[in-house]
Amino acid sequence: MGVVKVMIEDGPQPIETENGRLLLKLARSTLMEKFGRRLPADEDARLQSARSDPQLQARRGTFVTLMLKGNHRGCIGNLSATDPLAKGIQRNAVNAAFQDPRFAPLTEKELDQVSIEISILTEPRPVPYATSEELLEKLRPHVDGVILRQGYASATFLPQVWEQLPKAEDFLGHLCLKAGLPRDAWRRSKLEVATYQVQRFDEQIQ
Repeated sequence: MGVVKVMIEDGPQPIETENGRLLLKLARSTLMEKFGRRLPADEDARLQSARSDPQLQARRGTFVTLMLKGNHRGCIGNLSATDPLAKGIQRNAVNAAFQDPRFAPLTEKELDQVSIEISILTEPRPVPYATSEELLEKLRPHVDGVILRQGYASATFLPQVWEQLPKAEDFLGHLCLKAGLPRDAWRRSKLEVATYQVQRFDEQIQ
């Protein structure tokens, strides 16, 4: 198992690589426990002890994504820093596996086949802009996660989504659709926009 880390460009101190590995193990062990499976006692004890690391107790927004054969199998997270990092990863791992309305609940067989990705967020910052053209200029593909809001409608894309939608116009159009707005709402009306960055850790299952 390896780790792929995408560094944030601004924001708080990055999470150390070893703590990223610990968070991945914590996410997987949390899902294992849901199926009545546990880590060996000594490994579990080390993992629980490591949770006391100050970095893992910092309050940060997090997302957990499950991938199966190159396709999404669940993705849930929170934008606000409401929980300590370790606790937020555990909660979002469970929600991604069992509460994502786009997918059936994860099965135990699938657990051994999915890879886990965690994203640790910086605090979202509003993007001031006057025109849609200025908004396009201010977005940084492959760096910024984007939040759109209009009234009660809202949605976000993690920076990873730029890999599928590299053009800013397409990125914003699909994000509007996700929020339940017309595809061109970002052009036709002034939306609330905020951006954030992530530090990402992936399992690489051989």
